[in-house]
Parts: sequence; C-alpha cells; structure tokens
Amino acid sequence: MRILGLDPGSRVCGYGVIEAHGGELRYRECGVLTAPEAWPMERRLGEIARGLREVITELAPQVVAVEDVFTHHNPRSALALAQARGMALAVIGLAGLPVCSYAPAKVKKAVVGSGRADKGQIARMVQALIGLRSLPRADATDALAVAIAHGWSVRAS
Repeated sequence: MRILGLDPGSRVCGYGVIEAHGGELRYRECGVLTAPEAWPMERRLGEIARGLREVITELAPQVVAVEDVFTHHNPRSALALAQARGMALAVIGLAGLPVCSYAPAKVKKAVVGSGRADKGQIARMVQALIGLRSLPRADATDALAVAIAHGWSVRAS
C-alpha cells in the first residue's frame, strides 16, 4: 500500500510517501510544498493545493494520512492551520482518495513509543525506521511520521 502522509500548513505543507508491504515500510519520497509568506492566504493555499494535486498525480498514493489540527494558544494560528487542512482535504477528496486522520500524540506514540516525544526524537526515529541517510526538512519529517503511523495501524489491523 502506498501511503501519502501530510503535515498541512498555510505557508509550508510537508509530504512524505512510504510503501507498506507486510510488516516492512519503505521510503519513496518526501518534500515540502511552499508559498511566499507575503502572498494573501487564498493565493498561498491555491499554490499549495496545485502542488499537492501534482504530488498525488505523480506519486499515486492509495490512501492519505493527515495530522489532525491540534489546539493552539493563538486562535489565528489555529484558524490558518484549519484552513490549510481543509484545503488539503478538498484536494484529496477531488482525487477520490480515502483519508485517515491522526492526532499528534498518536503519531508520536506510533513512531517513538511516547505521545510526549519531542521533534528531535521523532526525526531520529523516522530516519531509523525507513533508512534515511539524512534528515529532511522538519515539515517533511512530520509528514513521514504520519505516514508511518498509518502504516503501523494498517499492519496492526
């Protein structure tokens, strides 16, 4: 099964693709989709949506795993993240792909074994689990972690 993991954002959207075969997870690709901070929100989201559509077309995932919106202390940040997640879900829906959502603590627990793991611990485990030589950008690493969490959940069921 080819899994696309997403870490949505209104300026940077991380993506990571892995394949799950039996109990093995194999790395395929990861990266970030970006839009200039100076652009208005609708233009940034449109640019990221265009890039996400291209990623889906090129990499042909069978399922998309997306991180849930978590609570922010800043309501404006939470709203921007929710808008970015909604844009991603719309692109995924137009592609006809199923979506599985994961809370950040569940992703951390699946990858590291603790729902309170820090970003450094998550990055090192992602690197070890799928055999990366170097760490990608944090947003891409987070997306790979979401894909790995889904790969483990599928394996467990």
